[in-house]
Amino acid sequence: MSSKYDILNHPLPKHIAIIMDGNGRWAKSKGKIRAFGHENGTKSVRTTVESCAQLGIEHLTLYAFSTENWKRPKLEVKTLMRLLISSLKKEIKTLQKNNIRLNAIGDIKTLPTKVYNELIHVADATKSNTKMTLNLALNYGSRDELTQMVQKIGEKIKNNIISSEKIDESVINQHLYTRNLPDVDLLIRTSGEQRLSNFLLWQIAYAELYFTEVFWPDFSDEDLYKAIASYQKRERRFGKTSEQLN
Repeated sequence: MSSKYDILNHPLPKHIAIIMDGNGRWAKSKGKIRAFGHENGTKSVRTTVESCAQLGIEHLTLYAFSTENWKRPKLEVKTLMRLLISSLKKEIKTLQKNNIRLNAIGDIKTLPTKVYNELIHVADATKSNTKMTLNLALNYGSRDELTQMVQKIGEKIKNNIISSEKIDESVINQHLYTRNLPDVDLLIRTSGEQRLSNFLLWQIAYAELYFTEVFWPDFSDEDLYKAIASYQKRERRFGKTSEQLN
């Protein structure tokens, strides 16, 4: 059993990303409709955000809505958008209390107007907060992000703003949605699924991956501590050997 105090005795990941999976299956296991799972999943969001801030995690990125999620039933998409608006309105006090800045990554300008406006409002209201940055991946798809990055750089090459010889990792990073964020250290996925689902494919190049059977609505602070404890037991070599690290 991992505790908050155990993990604080070791280096913490600076950037945690989470694929919040299993809301629908959790609801189905209880004989409820999928919306019930999404509604209860917001409680785990609050718990995880507050726990990460208390631990001293600098960046937390949550996969809230992917570009592929538009393919889901219209009623479910409508429910997700409604929950997003209500959560933003409700949780702004929590963000302010915990000194957390809200940021959004993804093609947010094509979100429904009410969602976009509320998102910008909360992001602007919390922009001076410094303890932790909460990044919501909304209308986000990594392949879409990488495609747009190539298009933007290609346009700059065409207009002689940059030469192809100058393109390196730094230039690529500057043209991603996550341009102001460090790479992900720990990626968590709930519900037992073990895939990346088009999430932060560039940014997780050296991330430690952690998969748990727990459905997202049941994900607790103790589950978060287990994931971080697992991360802390791993040797991160970044291409080097163990001997070089020692």
